[in-house]
Amino acid sequence: FSFRKLWAFTGPGFLMSIAYLDPGNIESDLQSGAVAGFKLLWVLMLATLIGLLLQRLAARLGVVTGLHLAEVCNRQYQKVPRIILWLMVELAIIGSDMQEVIGSAIAINLLSMGKIPLWGGVLITIADTFVFLFLDKYGLRKLEAFFGFLITIMALTFGYEYITVRPNQAKLLQGLFVPYCQDCGTPQLEQAVGIVGAVIMPHNMYLHSALVKSRQVNRANKREVREANKYFFIESCIALFVSFIINIFVVTVFAEAFFKKNNADVNAVCVNASSPHSSLFPNNNETLEVDIYKGGAVLGCYFGPAALYIWAIGILAAGQSSTMTGTYSGQFVMEGFLNLRWSRFARVLLTRSIAITPTLFVAIFQDVEHLTGMNDFLNVLMSLQLPFALIPVLTFTSLPSVMNDFANGLFWRIGGGVLILLICSINMYFVVDYVMSLNHVALYVGAAVLSVIYLSFVAYLV
Repeated sequence: FSFRKLWAFTGPGFLMSIAYLDPGNIESDLQSGAVAGFKLLWVLMLATLIGLLLQRLAARLGVVTGLHLAEVCNRQYQKVPRIILWLMVELAIIGSDMQEVIGSAIAINLLSMGKIPLWGGVLITIADTFVFLFLDKYGLRKLEAFFGFLITIMALTFGYEYITVRPNQAKLLQGLFVPYCQDCGTPQLEQAVGIVGAVIMPHNMYLHSALVKSRQVNRANKREVREANKYFFIESCIALFVSFIINIFVVTVFAEAFFKKNNADVNAVCVNASSPHSSLFPNNNETLEVDIYKGGAVLGCYFGPAALYIWAIGILAAGQSSTMTGTYSGQFVMEGFLNLRWSRFARVLLTRSIAITPTLFVAIFQDVEHLTGMNDFLNVLMSLQLPFALIPVLTFTSLPSVMNDFANGLFWRIGGGVLILLICSINMYFVVDYVMSLNHVALYVGAAVLSVIYLSFVAYLV
């Protein structure tokens, strides 16, 4: 083992880990703490471990073949399924991009004390596209260092909230290592499903398989390939451990401070603190419901304005850091599936325009409740796209014709198949629950028709 070699291979795993820290994940974390306390920490840990194993497969595919997942799909699938697959992955990328826009807009609104409206925040996020394109000119290693800096900001800001709130350590350890949820009902089950959906992202498989190609490996030398696989896996373990710790900070802060709180409790504290956000919480006995925006407001009421601003900085770092991973994913997916080489500038302009347009309309004509409600829909959308990344990555890493001597053994094939079946089943439950909550017969019929088409294509991939 060599630390010098590990440093040489360090970078792709941390870029990949940003998808585990995007605003959608942070929102899932804080809702998990507020709804279930410390009881679902083991679900977060399990989801992160499953994510690590799947990222390992994606990285191995890139290292062994010298091709990323989209390029392999291009070679292995016929034209029609290939285009459908590309469209599904693009949908996931646009959905993720919208969450980044929403998170950044809310953070900017909080930091400006409401002076910059949500639609203004959405427009400002257009500028970050050009900032990252500018940074990209200086080389991948410098960009990786910049993202390391953003992850450090998230660790420090959410770590500050953790130290301020001082969660109960005994309950934290019990939540992590006792896989049981006492007195849990439907809301807690839905939250557990939401955690899995937020952590494991479809476009991240495509991204990671491409990022590892940035390191030179002599693929004719099996020892070098094996060594690269080892160091990329170690780096992924470190990166996802850091992201897991940051996620724990958020869950436990809201578990300690706001579990079983009702609106009246929070309203009273906010009024006493002369908070401008006290109107967000009606004076009734309904259980407190939080999102990224309300979460910052509640922290400000209980722990002072510093907690609110530091929270907003953390959310802004999460939104900005995940912007570029979405950009890279989109570029690799388009190049791989379509053999179409657009400039990164044109590629970003297209996806960011698609992502910003609906978000901007909601931000102009509705309030923050509808903007954060859009996050629920986007989580469902990305949950539906998961099979279109997980099935191909397991299929191709199991084929000796693709991976030669590095093809998955029987254990990985069976274990991977069971994991993917479990994840897809959990996410389908999440989707069905979301559709049922809409309470509209026409939507039920439409969802049923789309489900038949969707499941038919998944069956084809299987």
